[in-house]
Amino acid sequence: MTTGGSTTGLVPADVDASVWENVAPLFDALLVQDMTTTADLEQWLIDRGELEAACKEAKANLYIAMTCDTADKAKKAAYTSFLENVAPKLKPARFELDKRQVELTRSLGLRGERYAVLSRDVEADVAIFREENVPIHTEVDKVVHTYTETMGAMAVEFDGEEKTLPQMAAYTQQTDRDVRERAWRSVASRRLEDADTIDGMYDQLIAMRQTMATNAGFDDFVGYSFHAMHRFDYTPADCAVFHDAVARLVVPFKRGLDAKRKARLGVEPLRPWDLGVDPLGRARLEPFDGGVELVTKCRNAFSGIDPRLAQMFTTLGDGGNSNGPADGAKLDLDSRKGKGPGGYHWMRDRIRQPFIFMNAAGLHRDVETMVHEAGHAFHGLMCTDEPLLHYCHSPIEFAEVASMSMELLSMRHWGGASGFYPDDTDHARAMREQLEGCITILAWIAEIDAFQHKIYREPQHTRGKRTTWWLELDERFGSDVSWDGLQRERETQWQRIPHLFGAPFYFIEYAIAQLGALQLWVRSLDEGESTAIDSYLHALSLGGSRPLPELFGAAGIELDFSARMIERLVERVEAELARLPE
Repeated sequence: MTTGGSTTGLVPADVDASVWENVAPLFDALLVQDMTTTADLEQWLIDRGELEAACKEAKANLYIAMTCDTADKAKKAAYTSFLENVAPKLKPARFELDKRQVELTRSLGLRGERYAVLSRDVEADVAIFREENVPIHTEVDKVVHTYTETMGAMAVEFDGEEKTLPQMAAYTQQTDRDVRERAWRSVASRRLEDADTIDGMYDQLIAMRQTMATNAGFDDFVGYSFHAMHRFDYTPADCAVFHDAVARLVVPFKRGLDAKRKARLGVEPLRPWDLGVDPLGRARLEPFDGGVELVTKCRNAFSGIDPRLAQMFTTLGDGGNSNGPADGAKLDLDSRKGKGPGGYHWMRDRIRQPFIFMNAAGLHRDVETMVHEAGHAFHGLMCTDEPLLHYCHSPIEFAEVASMSMELLSMRHWGGASGFYPDDTDHARAMREQLEGCITILAWIAEIDAFQHKIYREPQHTRGKRTTWWLELDERFGSDVSWDGLQRERETQWQRIPHLFGAPFYFIEYAIAQLGALQLWVRSLDEGESTAIDSYLHALSLGGSRPLPELFGAAGIELDFSARMIERLVERVEAELARLPE
């Protein structure tokens, strides 16, 4: 395992890669290095990966520090400085190395299965790179940073206390409908204060991304994105087929749950603030109190699944850190004012150590987030001995299998005296929520993905047109609730999805991976948990060294998001739900 420092001598162990002048000579040295044999090139690839790792880790640490404390001006300035002074120089430097790598791969005969994926990906990157897009990337990053800062600053006064928006989610699970409504409206009202500003940010991002696509010779950002994201195994047309299958097979399942919820709650009509509460009127699940307890109970669950998972999870820390990546911390979990929205995992490539960021508020969904991000961490940790940096990361579609599988495979271990749900009824309820969510989320994914295709197919659209598209898609895929008197709130629901701003077209992967994770869960039921975990860890250990279909195959599952697969898995989930007590 690489634990930091230089492995080849090229990159100093203490290099500060957030300063361009410190790494520029190293890029220059790689560019002119003499190579005459395949072995020379193989070592050059490792050296290059070491340098790339140092640069990526510098950005990672700055980003993590900034999102953990968006109000700190020094942290914001440090990250902004990297975006303005280092990132624009890294892109052309990497492009020159990519070009040389392609040339040397061909001239020195670097062939075979080991290098097939690497060569394919780098050739695709060379084909799409344009010098004029470098400053545009910088401006995009700055707008995305502003969006993150804006969302992180949102808080509301509720019942005499200031609450972050993630903390407010607890109130939408209260059995008192008046409390739920007041909480929902309070959050929605706060979001609307910045809605026009966020719309403006999205306008800027769409325009800049269309320019990048045009510069690279593409008609629109859809084609550009599929090429840039190395989507070699499916097309936009396949995504449209998926959208149709979800509308036909998943939306009826979802709206059937809505109808049952409405009847059990005894409300007419069902409203947006009724979707989070238990339909049988039970108090919200309270699986943990604070990040330390969250980590302890997660560790207990992983111990029940497999000791290898528990050992990796233990290396992450105790969950008590609230100071970002300082002092080598690997976790920052509890929600607080000034913290960026959402949750993420980031593998710091030089030290080969993960970092998990989230906004825990003591809810069941926080349990889902924790085991999800832990799955990403397991993926990274299983690849720490991989000498080629490129293979330490897998395609997103399979990276999400690593995380989503943990949500499903850990379910049976959430109970017990030392678990999240010592009460069997609560445990069954949590499993039911998880299984229902695994299917209903496919409709949300289809809605967001279809929205992006519309946005970037017609980049000159007006805000009014964008709103029309969103409302049409929400009618097609959304929950069966009444939005009477909440038109503007409904129109702007998409603004809370950070992927739309910072990672365009990164969403369909969740559906592809969810179907893969469900397949692995079915294997655990039919073939035994140990068989499923062995396959899971084996596939994770491959990193990104094999094409996407082969990574799925290594886990004993199929890369398939067709109607056939969706129908099969919906039926299996329905059968399992029928066995669980209400």
